[in-house]
Amino acid sequence: MRIKTLRFLFLFFLFLCSHLTFVLSWKKEEFRTCQQTPFCKRARSRIPGSSSLIATDVTISDGDLTAKLTPKSEPQAKPLILTLSVHQHGILRLKIDEDPSLSPPKKRFEVPDVVVPEFTSSKLWLPRLSVEDNGLASSVYLSDGHTAVIRHDPFELFVRDDNSGQRVISLNSHGLFDFEQLKEKSEDDNWEETFRSHTDRRPYGPQSISFDVSFYGADFVYGIPERATSLALRPTRGPNVEESEPYRLFNLDVFEYIHDSPFGLYGSIPFMVSHGKTRGSSGFFWLNAAEMQIDVLAPGWEAESAESHIALPSHRIDTFWMSEAGVVDTFFFIGPSPKDVLQQYTAVTGTPAMPQMFSIAYHQCRWNYRDEEDVEHVDSKFDELDIPYDVLWLDIEHTNGKRYFTWDRTLFPHPEEMQKKLADKGRHMVTIVDPHIKRDDDFYLHKEALKKGYYVKDSSGKDFDGWCWPGSSSYPDTLNPEIRSWWADKFSYQNYVGSTPSLYIWNDMNEPSVFNGPEVTMPRDALHYGGVEHREVHNAYGYYFHMATADGLVKRGDGNDRPFVLSRALFAGSQRYGAVWTGDNTAEWDHLRVSIPMILTLGLTGMSFSGADVGGFFGNPEPELLVRWYQLGAYYPFFRGHAHHDTKRREPWLFGERNTELIKDAIHVRYALLPYFYTLFREANTTGVPVVRPLWMEFPSDEATFSNDEAFMVGSSLLVQGIYTERAKHASVYLPGKESWYDLRTGTVYKGGVTYKLEVTEESIPAFQRAGTIVARKDRFRRSSTQMANDPYTLVIALNSSQAAEGELYIDDGSSFKFLQGAYIHRRFIFSNGKLISIDLAPASGSNRHYSSDAFIERIILLGQASGSKSALIEPSNQKIDIELGPLWFLRARAPAVVTVRKPNVRVAEDWTITVI
Repeated sequence: MRIKTLRFLFLFFLFLCSHLTFVLSWKKEEFRTCQQTPFCKRARSRIPGSSSLIATDVTISDGDLTAKLTPKSEPQAKPLILTLSVHQHGILRLKIDEDPSLSPPKKRFEVPDVVVPEFTSSKLWLPRLSVEDNGLASSVYLSDGHTAVIRHDPFELFVRDDNSGQRVISLNSHGLFDFEQLKEKSEDDNWEETFRSHTDRRPYGPQSISFDVSFYGADFVYGIPERATSLALRPTRGPNVEESEPYRLFNLDVFEYIHDSPFGLYGSIPFMVSHGKTRGSSGFFWLNAAEMQIDVLAPGWEAESAESHIALPSHRIDTFWMSEAGVVDTFFFIGPSPKDVLQQYTAVTGTPAMPQMFSIAYHQCRWNYRDEEDVEHVDSKFDELDIPYDVLWLDIEHTNGKRYFTWDRTLFPHPEEMQKKLADKGRHMVTIVDPHIKRDDDFYLHKEALKKGYYVKDSSGKDFDGWCWPGSSSYPDTLNPEIRSWWADKFSYQNYVGSTPSLYIWNDMNEPSVFNGPEVTMPRDALHYGGVEHREVHNAYGYYFHMATADGLVKRGDGNDRPFVLSRALFAGSQRYGAVWTGDNTAEWDHLRVSIPMILTLGLTGMSFSGADVGGFFGNPEPELLVRWYQLGAYYPFFRGHAHHDTKRREPWLFGERNTELIKDAIHVRYALLPYFYTLFREANTTGVPVVRPLWMEFPSDEATFSNDEAFMVGSSLLVQGIYTERAKHASVYLPGKESWYDLRTGTVYKGGVTYKLEVTEESIPAFQRAGTIVARKDRFRRSSTQMANDPYTLVIALNSSQAAEGELYIDDGSSFKFLQGAYIHRRFIFSNGKLISIDLAPASGSNRHYSSDAFIERIILLGQASGSKSALIEPSNQKIDIELGPLWFLRARAPAVVTVRKPNVRVAEDWTITVI
């Protein structure tokens, strides 16, 4: 027994050494290229026009257009079945699959639980089919002004703008469609694929799908996260392009990823948005959880082949989509505005969850806070220095030997008491719960999962056994609804001993990460619920785990507490379950810079609640980089400082008094703007429009914004420009639009439509409020956002050239689901002709609609207002108050004096009017 134990320990030591070698830096050779991925290599070798599909038997059935697709050169081949459905708001859904009546070897996997139930009921019943082009095409109504057209020979689908006669978006216009049907294996077939030391059995043979999609009137395309690269997707193939790898969508645990690469990271959302000055925006989404590779094709690429069967206008962007498995289940969004496309996409996959107020404030995290004494020291130091924070995080070392739902009782002997001390200050704790379960016969969770048969299976049908942080581990099969429910139950206070209502959850390593697996993940031929191969569901594994965890936090109490779950892996629909972050970044200026296009891209694809580790996960940031990161991170939707355990400690007070003050100022800016951020999260929750936005989303006709990914909008009112270089003295800032902008810290006014070379200081990064907007702030700083709940508001009114402005404020209890029954305050503030009015936007919906708040407005700042006015009249109280000069901010740095209506003391929940006289 002793010899066996020693042998195990020696082998485990060798494994850890090899893994440590891996994690020190990203090793390109550990991951497959397109040339090493047979389905990608095959698809990329196809030439335009090689698809000779013919659409036959085109008809209307059960309100949908249906047809058969058959290869022209093989009329006896098994046809594919096409279904085209039309939905409200200009959404077109195209499905193509094998014909079930021809008894394929198994049913191909269609991803469940991503399309929201409400979308199904939005289908429009097609009354008739129109014949076009002398019978060579069929068309159906899509929306007012748009028609969906199917060309029969060769097969092509496109959406047409009936007003202009121009196309909007199309599929298979270049004849690149290919669909490899499942096969029964014969003795002569050898379908195995090997990469490095791993062999994939592929029991049903090649089953890939590929096709081209074209966006018309587009100048750029965006989306398909997750990767570290520019916001506007650069071409990967074509004339004058140094051919590179396609954009890869395959969820992977990538340590120390490089800052500019099309390589996929932790999440995959196969949704692309186009935008151009003339036509606006359109979008395309492929609901498919298998590995996907996507080429963006440079203009003129199709001219390289004489096989291209159709001449298309040059003002478009062509893309080529390739997937290893699944079905064609695609959605076309016609826009035409960028916000329309986001609303259409989230009508399919769901709008982002409404977060709790505490979760959008500042989070303090490290791998790992050592013990309860360390937690108490960090917490008390924030108080000593008057730096607010809301959440303290514990990484894997807080557990008993990496057994999740447990505590190391030597280091954390009193977890409930520790959490209560934080909760007494309005603070919360987050602990990590990963999907790998330690295979330990004495661990209750493993014993239960083993007994119930709840683990993912290997290709032979045995429980899959891989290596992760605990050593030998297995993974719950969360594709199965029964297992998701079982997993959710583990978060009850009875099951998760030591947890309290102020404890929330972090899902890491849920790609899934498997240290000894192919490409550090699960083998593609592993088996899930219903006989689904892992290759078919891989990109959605973390999604289902995230879903089960969020459901568990809802179930653990009275069902009225909004969950907070941070997930590293993500898929389409993840926005309904919580936040994500950009993973294991590095303390480098380039990683600071690339955080913005990464977060903007996530927002464009539904994931509004995202952020990057402030300071960088790996490495030790110089003080200047750390300060700049806090100044930028204060505007991320998710604002968390985090670091690897091998880095030096980097709490805000460890870099000298001056840097501590600068970091505190940055955090104070975030806390002051929490009312504005919370209002934006509610907008995202109701419309799908993200909290932080590319400039072109707010200025869709301004071409200078289309490829700008160093600046961004926070909502429609604030523009932020990061500082991405060391010892910067100046910043080039483009302020779009015709109206002016006001410097957020000084109130200095700048004309729109101009690029400025601005002097920058260490105190802040350039940030501006747009003329014509009203932003709500809270200027009293507390220990946490929870303690600010009843604090008064400041309204900052930035007047435009017409001396007008407007904005909104949303308030609820900050934590429960009662807002869904109408328990909230939603006000619109309009300033015009010297008069500020407050209008109730909350619909009257019975007795449950009112949310009570005694909060009031304590200051109104008027930017762009002449200082000649001396007083203001408040109605209906008929009270007159003075107008005076007051500070723009109550920060450490000296603030200029601006025109201020001081102490109007009107309640935020009531109708009132304030007239400047």
